Amino acid sequence: MRQQITPTLPILLGFLIAVGPVSTDMYLPAFPALAQDLHNQAAPQYSLASYFLGLAIGQMTQGALSDALGRRTPLLAGLVLYIFASLGCVASWSTSSLVVFRFLAALGASAGVVIPRAVVRDLADGPAAAKLMSKLMLAMGVAPICAPMLGAVCVMFASWRFIFGLCTLYGVVALGFAWVYLPDTLPSEKRSRVGAVRVLARYVDIFREPAFLSHAVINACVAACLFAYLSGSPQIFEGSFGWSSTQYAIFFGLNSMAYIGYSQLNPILVSRFGIAPVITAMVVWQMLCAVLLVALAVFPKGGLPLAGGLLLCEAAFGLLLPCCMVGALSRHQAHAGSAAALLGTLQYGGGAIAGLGVGVLADGTARPMALVMLVCAAIALVAAKYRPRLEFRVSE
Repeated sequence: MRQQITPTLPILLGFLIAVGPVSTDMYLPAFPALAQDLHNQAAPQYSLASYFLGLAIGQMTQGALSDALGRRTPLLAGLVLYIFASLGCVASWSTSSLVVFRFLAALGASAGVVIPRAVVRDLADGPAAAKLMSKLMLAMGVAPICAPMLGAVCVMFASWRFIFGLCTLYGVVALGFAWVYLPDTLPSEKRSRVGAVRVLARYVDIFREPAFLSHAVINACVAACLFAYLSGSPQIFEGSFGWSSTQYAIFFGLNSMAYIGYSQLNPILVSRFGIAPVITAMVVWQMLCAVLLVALAVFPKGGLPLAGGLLLCEAAFGLLLPCCMVGALSRHQAHAGSAAALLGTLQYGGGAIAGLGVGVLADGTARPMALVMLVCAAIALVAAKYRPRLEFRVSE
């Protein structure tokens, strides 16, 4: 019998998941100051790359730990590591030291990314899980709206190190909330007792399961489209179209708000039509939006039409991600932590590849971003076509 879902639990889980965007989005405006201070123009990119690498590795280990030790202990330990590593970022004296501390911070933050998803799977399945996941996105959606603006204010009035001080404070608050309010949703009798070889074999088994693989591929492609937008849009709008940083920040905030709004349509749509039809409709929508973006990139009509096209893409981001998470985890209740970890690793891996593709192809126009998004949308469309049918209990 599953534990009761309290009204505050989605807010708490969303706050914990938001440690990821808080740790990335808030220091983006500080890249120039950081590079100047560390006398290395590539320092910001190196630190961001090390953070994503830490997230990818950390999610794999956190999933296995949470299946073996329960949800609370790995999460609390991860937050402690995140706090001390963020303090290390404040005291960084070189590019190398910042890269190392960012990597360690990501290892800790990965617990906040993986474990809340596993908690959702512990407590609900099917439409109920999709609704709960959407509530998490609402709670965590404030971070990408506020974090860059807060980072910009910090750069205006203080050092970039102050931003990592705020990250440390966020970690302390998250640790306190988790310690007091987060129950352990995985009973001891359901915990896994396996060694490293068995853990690796479990990841292989999860990856090979058709429902997980197909939904994970769609999820990774959606994330890749999102990361392509994040990687390419600053240079496109501020460089090619001459937007000010304030104008771009407003655009970024509007897109984040649209993402939240679209994600909140998810409970309504999955209750009426089901998870599978929503995924089918949204992968088609994502493909159409990508085609539109390619057209706007090849035949540019200015910044506003392109911004409108990206705003339309947010519907796919907001509606597909919760449904794909539920679909990928649906057959893995016994080891939801490992499945959520592998899902997250593939998601960040897809995003990293997309971001790298945009960077390699960068030519000062929107074409690389649009092309990468088109390729990812096409792969998601194929994966959706071949995903197996899932049955969920209507009562949930």
